[in-house]
Amino acid sequence: MSVATVGIPRALAYYIYFPRWRSFLNELGVNVVTSGLSNRQMLDEGVKEALAEACVPIKLYFGHVLSLKDKADYIFVPRLYCLNSKTLYCPKFLGLPDMIKHSLNHLPPIIDTMFNNRYKGFLARRTELAKSFFQLGSKFTNDKLKILKAFYRSLKTEQRYLELLQSGLLPNQAIAVLGGAKNVNIAYPEDSLKFAVLGYPYHLYDDFINVGVLTKLRRLGVQVVTTENLPPGILARQKHPYPKDMFWTFSDRAFRAALHFFREGRVDGIIYVTAFGCGPDAMVYRLIEMESKKYPHIPFMILMIDEHSGEAGISTRLEAFTDMVRRRKKGV
Repeated sequence: MSVATVGIPRALAYYIYFPRWRSFLNELGVNVVTSGLSNRQMLDEGVKEALAEACVPIKLYFGHVLSLKDKADYIFVPRLYCLNSKTLYCPKFLGLPDMIKHSLNHLPPIIDTMFNNRYKGFLARRTELAKSFFQLGSKFTNDKLKILKAFYRSLKTEQRYLELLQSGLLPNQAIAVLGGAKNVNIAYPEDSLKFAVLGYPYHLYDDFINVGVLTKLRRLGVQVVTTENLPPGILARQKHPYPKDMFWTFSDRAFRAALHFFREGRVDGIIYVTAFGCGPDAMVYRLIEMESKKYPHIPFMILMIDEHSGEAGISTRLEAFTDMVRRRKKGV
């Protein structure tokens, strides 16, 4: 019996859930392949196929799916709705499998497992999560014990992934460590600047989308910390003056992380990366901008990106912001 190969696009929720998905599928004897790093060809192909009003990450996701067309027996496009009983994923995540199926032709079968975990209580949430993974696993084996073991192995992998993130690694570094890589830490001088760089994971960790923001900051000698480096408890404790919490998962996490970094005051500056055309983010970055006015001693900048963002423009803004923070810190 040949081994099935599942393709996972290296975009959107990849930066949060890929280790869990890969571990689960590998334990079932399934081969996992990912699309390559984002590039201009992927974006151009995605722009041709996706709705014109879709945001850049969605257009790029289409390109990633197309790049997997001839490399996998199945393509995994999960239907993400809720995974924490409180906040929801962007509606485009929920409709993504349907957009892919009805927009792209000649694809392998799409696996669109639903992850909807709006139940209260740890046991109820864990049970519902297990049901989703059993639904996914049943496509490859009828052995329920094997699926259960794979599920618990994936939870352990996810816990290890979170520990790596909270130790200071970024998702791409942590994924590399889980794959056997070593020496991924970057050493910084004690007097180096430290910036909190915030935004949705698929904006921050895809060097093509953001034109290499994190890489450019490292070259400027800036230490970077992001939302994913914070323990969940810190985010949950952040209080705000608004009558309701954010509806959307990544919006809520980004906003709470911004509150933490402003209030803690242990960073030299905060940069928020947002994508043109993202409805929820258009509100979030404005709320963070208003919050920043309460902390004038912490420099704050918004970087807006889209499919036309140029490297020179982004580099100039980052260099100017970094230089301003350095001069301010030295009292010049």
